[in-house]
Amino acid sequence: MLSVLRGVCLLACALISLAVYAQGPAVPPPSAKVIVPFTYETVYSFQGGLALVKRDKKYGYVDQTGREVIPCKYESYFPTEGITENLVCLADDDGFGFLDKTGKTAIAFEWDQAWPFAEGMAAVRFDDKWGYIDTTGRHVISCRYEFTLPFSMGLAVVMLNEKHGFVDKTGRVVIPLQYEEADSFSEGLAAVQLNKRYGFIDKAGREVIACKYDLVEPFTEGFAGVETNHKLGYIDRTGKEIAPPKYDLDFPGGRFAEGMAVVCLNHKWGFIDQNGQEVVPLTYTGAGDFQEGKARVQLNGKWGYIDKTGQLVIPLRYAKAGSFSEGLAAVQLDGKWGFIDKDGREVIPPAYESVLSFSGGYAAAKLNGKWGFIGK
Repeated sequence: MLSVLRGVCLLACALISLAVYAQGPAVPPPSAKVIVPFTYETVYSFQGGLALVKRDKKYGYVDQTGREVIPCKYESYFPTEGITENLVCLADDDGFGFLDKTGKTAIAFEWDQAWPFAEGMAAVRFDDKWGYIDTTGRHVISCRYEFTLPFSMGLAVVMLNEKHGFVDKTGRVVIPLQYEEADSFSEGLAAVQLNKRYGFIDKAGREVIACKYDLVEPFTEGFAGVETNHKLGYIDRTGKEIAPPKYDLDFPGGRFAEGMAVVCLNHKWGFIDQNGQEVVPLTYTGAGDFQEGKARVQLNGKWGYIDKTGQLVIPLRYAKAGSFSEGLAAVQLDGKWGFIDKDGREVIPPAYESVLSFSGGYAAAKLNGKWGFIGK
């Protein structure tokens, strides 16, 4: 469940919002290509060629031409906006179901709740119990569990009588339901809680890293963040500490990205490498993960970007800044958002009230209180 919480936190941080509006209706800058008109209350990034949109309090999907291929008539979506394995998870008055990319019903709307598909299986809830269906809608694992997570690496977390374990795709319990908490497998290991302490098990159920931590994060790039006495450190897959728990607990700490991890101590931010060495000194007042070779950093209330040597390659001049995605990063100047390239050139001038990062060649943007999509 830790990765689910992180996913929610990351999703919340991805939505860069602002409550500053210009006098009179604003217009897009001439350099921006408007792909989807600014008519929606909420939008999410493109995934698999479709993007979730909301209008008049109803949800639907648009394609990359701006065509509403799934009309905005659905009540809800859960728990992510993504299209997975060519199916989208939505809800109408009858419950949750699944549509294909053309908007045709693929699996009937009959479930009380559902997760999107992962590895050919989707968790569904009926009469307050969870089970799994396949992509044909066949009930593969009966609804008998109190809680489930999506499949990862062939196994899924299930909970019964407040104990967590793992089942395979036939429903066979392969790791006993004995843990107080459990997370999905990542890089071959899963975080579990036993006697109120966290560690890691492998797919055979062996405890390969002892349950001795206050909290742990999933493994990324061969390392995991661990918490002891309200301090953050890092271990490798053998359990060896590459960085002792001495850093402050603050987002986005707890994971490696592109060989580096953000760390914070006494409200100062920097980066460590995979040997635990502080390769970028802890001198900044804010920082974000490395993405596409650059990381955003803050000093004296302004944001800019450094490379992996720690050199400032884009000046500290922005009020806010996002991570690079598809070669562009969102930046805020004078209360408006735009995009720069990796040389710091203004590709799309700041003109928007809010934006999301580029995904699939397009970025969500908000203008005059409504959302749409722009291209590069």
